[in-house]
Amino acid sequence: MDVFLSEWANLLIRWAHMLVGIGWIGTSFYFMALDYSLDARERAKAGVLGTAWQVHGGGFYHIEKFTVAPPALPEHLHWFKWEAYLTWVTGFALLIVQYYVNARAYLIDPDVMALQPWQAIAVSIASLAVGWGLYDGLCRLPFTQQPAILALAVFALILGASVFYAHVYSGRGAFVHVGAFIGTIMAVNVFAVIIPGQKKMIAQILAHQAPDARHGIVGKQRSTHNNYLTLPVLVLMVSGHYPFLYARPHSWLVVALIIVGGALLRHYFNRADAGDEWGRYGWTLPLAAFALFAAIYVTAPPAAGTAATTTVSDSEVLEIARKHCVSCHAKVPTHESFREPPKNVVLETLDDLRRYAQPIITQTVQNKAMPLGNQTTMRGEEREKLGAWLRARHVAP
Repeated sequence: MDVFLSEWANLLIRWAHMLVGIGWIGTSFYFMALDYSLDARERAKAGVLGTAWQVHGGGFYHIEKFTVAPPALPEHLHWFKWEAYLTWVTGFALLIVQYYVNARAYLIDPDVMALQPWQAIAVSIASLAVGWGLYDGLCRLPFTQQPAILALAVFALILGASVFYAHVYSGRGAFVHVGAFIGTIMAVNVFAVIIPGQKKMIAQILAHQAPDARHGIVGKQRSTHNNYLTLPVLVLMVSGHYPFLYARPHSWLVVALIIVGGALLRHYFNRADAGDEWGRYGWTLPLAAFALFAAIYVTAPPAAGTAATTTVSDSEVLEIARKHCVSCHAKVPTHESFREPPKNVVLETLDDLRRYAQPIITQTVQNKAMPLGNQTTMRGEEREKLGAWLRARHVAP
């Protein structure tokens, strides 16, 4: 595909992904808050679990939730499903355009595993399917019917996936796949569990049978899982813009801290919506803060290597840039994925290197995010020499 058209496809799909994702997350947040705000004391009809009075946009709303289902269905019933479906579809399309089409640049790191693009893509698709199967199996095991036990089991599953991806893909590819792994679980929860359960209940009502409450209970369980995973998956999906997240060994620990911190924050808001006393859930905030500070500590850049004290000549650093940077960061790039230099950063001269000294140190020396996918096989000593030259002349150590 032409580079220009590929960039437009990427932008439009990303835009669509954001739009439907906001809709899906918004409904998840709203209905969790609605459930927690129900007043069980006001039961206007038989079979009503609780009601809620709400005001928004100049209007007042009176909402009822049934314990299982209403005795008769209204003529028009609004389904909340397309937001989830389209979020996954646009997310997978973005995975194709960004990572599958440019697998060598964004997905594969030869230092991690020397894969062919078709192999990397096959592992991606298979792992997402297997991940859903393992998660669904956990949810059906008898001993995981306790919410806390099941939460720990799902947490362990996601960490196992993060370790697996870290040993297969580049750091960037690994983190976005953990996000895709979670996102797939969330979307298939809606497609394969929540919506089919609701349809079965509707069929029972239409057949003048008592609807099976089990379908609602299971649907609520999966919906709650989705709600608690929303904040972590958002960070993982934008992780490609922040290489420091996955630039260190044991990146699975960063994933763990993101999940713990995000889930604790979600729990805080859920319990606040439920009207609990602050003393019963306020402990989640300091623990979430601890997870955040721990993530900052884990992702801190290492001290400069021994090459930082050696002398690196201008000709050496220009040769390093020519070998590893200029194919993309030139006025006329020769890399097949770029028609213009990324972010208009050109690194052809010493003045160019001085101008972008700090970003080069961050992205190339510390985070090792560049070159993309380490396609040019940049060695550690070359990174240290580049960093030494920049620090000695242009950046305070």
